[in-house]
Amino acid sequence: MAFIEQMWNKAKSLRKNLVLPEGTDPRMMQAARRLLDEQLVGSVTLLGSESEIAGVAEGEGVKLDGIQISDPSRSGKLEQYSQAYYELRKHKGLELDQAKHDITEPLRWGAIMVREGDADAMVAGAVNSTGNVLRAALSIIKTAPDTKYASSCFVMRMPDEAWGADGHMIFADCATIPDPDPEQLASIAVSAAESCRTYLQTEPIVAMLSFSTKGSASHPAVEKVVSALKIAQEQAPKLQIDGELQADAAIVPRVGSSKAPGSSVAGKANVLVFPDLNSGNIGYKLVQRLAGAEAYGPFLQGFAKPVSDLSRGCSVDDIVNTSAVTLCQGGQ
Repeated sequence: MAFIEQMWNKAKSLRKNLVLPEGTDPRMMQAARRLLDEQLVGSVTLLGSESEIAGVAEGEGVKLDGIQISDPSRSGKLEQYSQAYYELRKHKGLELDQAKHDITEPLRWGAIMVREGDADAMVAGAVNSTGNVLRAALSIIKTAPDTKYASSCFVMRMPDEAWGADGHMIFADCATIPDPDPEQLASIAVSAAESCRTYLQTEPIVAMLSFSTKGSASHPAVEKVVSALKIAQEQAPKLQIDGELQADAAIVPRVGSSKAPGSSVAGKANVLVFPDLNSGNIGYKLVQRLAGAEAYGPFLQGFAKPVSDLSRGCSVDDIVNTSAVTLCQGGQ
């Protein structure tokens, strides 16, 4: 079964609650309508002025029946959320009056809804930059316990099912951390392994990629990957992970057995961890364009609760699919 179909089925069984902070964007309204009609959510909330949302929806021909609309500045949750945000940020010098003002910003409001349990997931980025989405999520939702860094991954679906897990692989990090240090790279690997369990529903086999395989080259960039591997193994001792491995050694059995004999990962990887954002971003786009793979994402990983970022050029389909995937994070 295709990845997106699996995520739709899982989202339908979970029926979780979603918040879309960019509620006045027509694409978000159309996506909210589809999410509700397809029964991918238990509820969906658009944030923004009720009159503005109603006006845009009328012009777009979108029916708002069943869609929840919340104007942060008029919400009965304002005092509760202001106090919660103040407690989170007072160590940074934030005053309560300023917290009450700042929390009405839609991205922050959506994030506090998720933190407080009034929504299960947040999806944004159709209007806001990735930086703005990440700042709201990092300052309010925070990273998961024992995870210091948020990152991202792509789910790649290959035309040839021989690769990875029935043709599906996790590529990380392709969108978030430009030049991770060893600790950050280890965090990316451990988070990507969890993404593999969630999205591919299989045990991860993680390859830490490099231009070197098991000491075939010496360079600080290689040493970074070797150090990251050690940290990841300490953080997740039961994780099947190895490196440093060249890409062919990671995914081609014949090459893996030749270049890294005895490795339990070489030639079998379903999770590829790139050493930096340059290689990750280039890598997924080459596989997408030259191999005809489908690329889903980027999906944020490492957060305490589900949140996803969109491209500002996203379509309604992108929003619906990303929302379905995001709602599947955390299971239950």
